[in-house]
Amino acid sequence: MDDIHLFLAHAVRLEAEAARRFEELADAMHTFGNAEVEAFFRQMATYSREHLAEAQTRSGFRPLPALAPDEYSWPDGTSPETAAWAGVDGLMSVADALQLALQSEQAGREFYAVIAAGSRNPRVKSMANEFAAEEAEHVSALERLIERCAA
Repeated sequence: MDDIHLFLAHAVRLEAEAARRFEELADAMHTFGNAEVEAFFRQMATYSREHLAEAQTRSGFRPLPALAPDEYSWPDGTSPETAAWAGVDGLMSVADALQLALQSEQAGREFYAVIAAGSRNPRVKSMANEFAAEEAEHVSALERLIERCAA
């Protein structure tokens, strides 16, 4: 992916979906009665909304392309942070919710890393590396929480 605005359109969509899904997970954890994990997921939703706003701001004065669902270049045809979320419900266990979130963040990190590695546009490469690093921080935070919850 070499067009910066196309990259940003993907980032906006990915982060919007991630924020929505983290809110769904937080709601599920609220139903389950786990305040710590609920708060963590709400914070992750906030981070996703911040990333979304950052991507929108980076487009500058130019509007991002409005892509039809089949115009996105997603791996496996589905946004990386949405693919595994079909099973979100109020009856899922804390461990299941954390694993689902971890897989999602790992997929987001990989999506950005692949773009960074393959882009010929230095701006896209730099921004994708930055976004991949942010996703890597989320992966690390989730891994730490998983360890705490398992202890």
